[in-house]
Amino acid sequence: MLIAPPLVYALLLLALPLCAVVLFSFWTQDFMEVDTAFTLQNYREIWDSPVYLLLLQRSVFVSGMVTLVTVTLAYPVAYYISFNVAPAKKSMWIFLITIPFWTSYLIRVFLWKVILGYNGVVNSGLVGLGIIDEPLSFLLYNVNAVIITLAHAFAPFAILPIFVALEKIDRSLLEASRDLGEGRIRTFLRVTLPLSMPGLVAAVLIVFIPTIGDYVTPELMGGAGGKLIANMIQTQFLQLNNAPLGAALALVAMVCVTAIALVFIVLNRRWLRRQV
Repeated sequence: MLIAPPLVYALLLLALPLCAVVLFSFWTQDFMEVDTAFTLQNYREIWDSPVYLLLLQRSVFVSGMVTLVTVTLAYPVAYYISFNVAPAKKSMWIFLITIPFWTSYLIRVFLWKVILGYNGVVNSGLVGLGIIDEPLSFLLYNVNAVIITLAHAFAPFAILPIFVALEKIDRSLLEASRDLGEGRIRTFLRVTLPLSMPGLVAAVLIVFIPTIGDYVTPELMGGAGGKLIANMIQTQFLQLNNAPLGAALALVAMVCVTAIALVFIVLNRRWLRRQV
């Protein structure tokens, strides 16, 4: 009786839509008519068309770079809050980290357009300091702008799980490592980092999985050269009226993300075993 409500909720909102996407991917559509005959035509088209594979490769690359940048910058912040901030002030720091969530995601994206634009804050500042003679045109409407915007948007999602993992570390273990003659760096590499790995893995997955499916930021910040697989899926569903091909693209992207996530988890477990 306790499990039934969340189980029904999960089936209605997760399992059924996913089954519908899987079913649609094996159909075909001609304008307004959907042919429900089983076929692999959509998957053949994806495999034969270099455009879809290029978008998928670019999406994996962008998500990987966003994850790398976000987690690399988030770990020092979480470490500082956990080890250097007084316990009475940690809640205030966490509160400050969540401030970006007070505004709409779209507003934050448009703010980055203002910052990185041709006449934006960055270009105006560089021109005013005399570092450049004319505004830089490569700051916006490319893959770099997408990576910067997504890294900023998902930073709190990376900081919080890492901070929770660091807070659970028994400080006496760090003291024991220092008493045994280990320096700060080796103590971090052999004690702190392995013990915080659950939070680090959670941060990587929380950032990597959603960013590969984000289509708002690439649409607004990427321009023609910054489109990702999610933009093509959105185009197939809403503009080209080809839901079966869009569903097939979504499933291919989902399988790729799942495979990459599983490989990362397996490699992380092997690394942890070597540390033990």
